[in-house]
Order: sequence, then structure tokens, then C-alpha cells
Amino acid sequence: MAAFVRASGRSLVSQFWRRNASQAIEKSPFESNILRIVRNEIQYQLDYAPPHPPATKFNTFMVEDRPGEQWITLRRKFGKDEHIKIEATMIDGAITVPKASDENLREDVRLHISVLVDIWKGEGSEFLEFVCSSWPNSLEIQKAYVLRSDGSQAQTYMGPNIKDLNSGFRDGLNEFLKARGINDELSAFLHEFMMNKDRTEAIGWLRKIQSFIEN
Repeated sequence: MAAFVRASGRSLVSQFWRRNASQAIEKSPFESNILRIVRNEIQYQLDYAPPHPPATKFNTFMVEDRPGEQWITLRRKFGKDEHIKIEATMIDGAITVPKASDENLREDVRLHISVLVDIWKGEGSEFLEFVCSSWPNSLEIQKAYVLRSDGSQAQTYMGPNIKDLNSGFRDGLNEFLKARGINDELSAFLHEFMMNKDRTEAIGWLRKIQSFIEN
């Protein structure tokens, strides 16, 4: 008889916890609706433009991408002792430009990525830093600095605006970067990479919201 009572007690306790656990995870109509919207959006993103695994290499550059960060880093060596590091943001702007082919659509949108290029030789040496604008089919140098190894200015004068210099000097700087693989092809790669990264980050963000509401 005592054993029966204990068994019955355990059964009642088990039913009580199962019932309360079920009630604990039950969502309000509002939360259920939000979850449905989030799940539908995730599925839409996966169906419409599914992201692919990010590239880990571009030509001679190794690509470093960390989920959740708003930029990527590319590295390579050039020659015997020259080091190159590129940091590129996700898409951070856009401009409208005339569209020549279609009269009904008179403007097109060009997306912009900010790019920072550091080039140095050996540890502790001064380095060149180029501030660039990356467009879908071109890379433009905006500024060039000479900095110390700790990132401080090597001199008070920071240099002129590159666009204010003569075309011969600008062409020389462009050729200097092109010889190191920093060119229009790299710019196109960055835009393709960042479009994919944007989709990946958006889906990850939606899944975090979904997980928070579900739990």
C-alpha cells in the first residue's frame, strides 16, 4: 500500500511539472506572431539570396572574417620584407550616377566601401597608409600618410589631398598599389564579399532574435 502511494505521488508530481513546463514555454499571441514573422523572414532570406561560405583567400591575399564584425582584414607579403594589411568596412554609403543604357531609369546606385591599406618593411619601421574608396568596379586613393610603427604621425604635416595633386603623381601611386594586387579587381571582390557578408550577418541577427523570443 505504501509503495502504491509513493508511486502515485511521483506520478502526480511528474504530471504537475510537465503541465507547468508546457505552460512556461507557451507564447502569447503577440510573441507567436513575432516568431512567425521572424521565421518567415529567415526563410525568405535563405530562399531569395542564400549566402555562401565566405572566401578565405583572394589571389595572394589571405582573408580574415570574424562573424559579427563590420569589417574584414586581408594580408599578404610582397617581395622579401614588405608586409601589406588591408582593412575594409562593410558597405557604408552610396551615390547615384546617371544611367546611360535605360532612359526609363535615369539613375543608378554605386555602393561604397571604405578601405585602409597599410604597407611596411620590417618590424618597428615607418609605414605608408592609404585611405581609399572602393566602388564596385574601381578603387580610388583619397589620402596617403606616413606613420610610425605605433600609429602616430611621422611628421606634423599629413600630406595633401591626393585629388589635388597632378595626374602623373596620382597615376604613380595607383601603379604602386596595383603592383601589390591592390586594384580594381580587388575592389570588385570586396563588394561581392560584403554583399554576401551582409546577408550572412542579417540572417545571424534574425536567428538571435528568434532564439531570444523562443527561450
